[in-house]
Amino acid sequence: MPDVVVVNSGVANLASITSAFSRLGSSVVVTDDAGVVAAARRVVLPGVGAFGAGLAALRARRLDSAITDAVARGTPLLGVCLGMQMLCEGSEESPRISGLGVIAGVCRRLPDHVRVPHLGWNAVTAVSQVALLDSGVAAFANSYALLEAPPGWTPAWTTHGVRFVAALEQGRILACQFHPELSGAYGAALLERWLSGVEAAPSAPAGKGPEPGLLRAIRSGGQGAGAGALAAHRALPRREGRSGGEGSAVPAPARRG
Repeated sequence: MPDVVVVNSGVANLASITSAFSRLGSSVVVTDDAGVVAAARRVVLPGVGAFGAGLAALRARRLDSAITDAVARGTPLLGVCLGMQMLCEGSEESPRISGLGVIAGVCRRLPDHVRVPHLGWNAVTAVSQVALLDSGVAAFANSYALLEAPPGWTPAWTTHGVRFVAALEQGRILACQFHPELSGAYGAALLERWLSGVEAAPSAPAGKGPEPGLLRAIRSGGQGAGAGALAAHRALPRREGRSGGEGSAVPAPARRG
């Protein structure tokens, strides 16, 4: 049995997430077989593109029930980017499509007075370092997000025009709006804690962290960073699905000041 089973919904970039776990020494299997997902030791739900297309792909393969059944059994689960959004009850992007309902709440579009999609590196602030989440800087590629943390979940926050949930954890479930697999040492450490269950050693007091706001942004359809771009990490392909869908190339963060 592999250490990690990555759900192949057909709307995900699989190379970057599988490479991230392989670098940590974990055995990884990518599958669209609901039976394999149901029997997994750990499940990863990645995703890029549009909310409705992602849910349709899951349901066509009966992966939706395999994921929710795994959650009910206490199987460790990681949702990434669109994967996190699909775990929610719904999204404004596809208002008639129900999400998996693991996380209470509906994802909202980011405000129009800032650049959308939100592409680049941004600060993540953990409100409580009692388990996996820590403050740091992570790579984002999203147009929609949860604006409120549901009861019973421990959040980390970021800001792009409005404060929104950067990540959530509850028990064995970790959901990241950012891409930990593309977030350098910060993301690798988070993935390693999710694998091992070891709690974070706080890098900053609870509720404190890097100054909010994009450290470096790219224009939609623009090129990734040049020098120093993500070192050993692979960039995502250009956005898939409809305009406003989740996922894009993310450049390396620029130093401030």
